[in-house]
Amino acid sequence: MTDLRLEKVTPDNIDAAIALKVRPEQERFVSPVVNSLAEAYVHPEKAWPRLIFDGDDLVGFVMAFFDIRFNPEIPDDRPRSGLWRLNIADGRQGRGYGRFAVEAVCEEIRTRGRQSRATVTWAEGEGGPEGFYLGLGFRRTGEMSGDQVVGELELAAV
Repeated sequence: MTDLRLEKVTPDNIDAAIALKVRPEQERFVSPVVNSLAEAYVHPEKAWPRLIFDGDDLVGFVMAFFDIRFNPEIPDDRPRSGLWRLNIADGRQGRGYGRFAVEAVCEEIRTRGRQSRATVTWAEGEGGPEGFYLGLGFRRTGEMSGDQVVGELELAAV
């Protein structure tokens, strides 16, 4: 992990991005990259899709969201920013790539300066990502977003 970086999705790397797959047992917990890219296309002002590279190797995909209200029908519902998707390639997990991606998203939220917390949602179930997010310091808020648990992480001031 000497050369970790995020890169935009481009015509040169989109095929590799779409081909990226998580472990088969994780597929029920995260949408394929192609679905995320479609959502980013229709929400360009809210979505921040990036590829995770270690040197020349594509190892994952992350997509942040910015200034989304989970319950717009509630007048005092606050806008949130956070982690929308995280796909670490099968065979590449457990090497710190997910942590790197989450930290990069948190840094982008801090840079934009609109929120003091990062939000993530996850589906519950054996083999799901809950332990990963809790291990990074996210805490359940007690809310649900559809059928997903909502977690938040306080962002330290830079």
